[in-house]
Amino acid sequence: MLRTSYIFLLYALSILALPACGEKPAPASGGASAQQQELNAEETAQYLARGKEVAMSTFAAMSSELLSAMQRGGVAEAARYCKLSAYPLVDSLSEAQGAAIRRTSLKIRNAKNRPGEAEKQMLQAFQSLHDAGQLIQPSVQLAGPDTAVFYAPIQVQPLCLQCHGKLGETMKASDYAFIKELYPGDEATGYAEGDLRGIWSIRFKR
Repeated sequence: MLRTSYIFLLYALSILALPACGEKPAPASGGASAQQQELNAEETAQYLARGKEVAMSTFAAMSSELLSAMQRGGVAEAARYCKLSAYPLVDSLSEAQGAAIRRTSLKIRNAKNRPGEAEKQMLQAFQSLHDAGQLIQPSVQLAGPDTAVFYAPIQVQPLCLQCHGKLGETMKASDYAFIKELYPGDEATGYAEGDLRGIWSIRFKR
């Protein structure tokens, strides 16, 4: 329990420390005109705050379940949990929060997490900022006139490396063999602590 709380605190601090601004590192693609893709300052602040809250609460719920699975059966049980139970949990949280919650990456494990075009643009923009050693700020954009999307970075934490790290260094060959059975097309390995793993993509109705 203490470990769960500690990991959540670190993540919460990292999200809350990000500047509360709505700069757009990548343009949204399709769906709305240039004029429609502008949010006023009040709306931007509102969706940034809501996005951070939803991301943190979702992370807390998923981390708790994932750590419990890890304690029960190590990486194999954690991978099985992600395969079978993570999506129903996120779906229930989406309904409770009145939002559509997604996590996506340029290197996916589950094909359901493949990024859309706007998400891909944001991932590439965030990766460029990360590679340049610059601070990655959350962003809010419009996906059409009736939908606002909150984007924020997901960075690799130490515990992530057991399933997403470097084979033979932070990830055991036996563990990865089991992961490959569940996800034959897996791309989500080779990470180090602090790397950009992906993004939160959280959609709100305006």
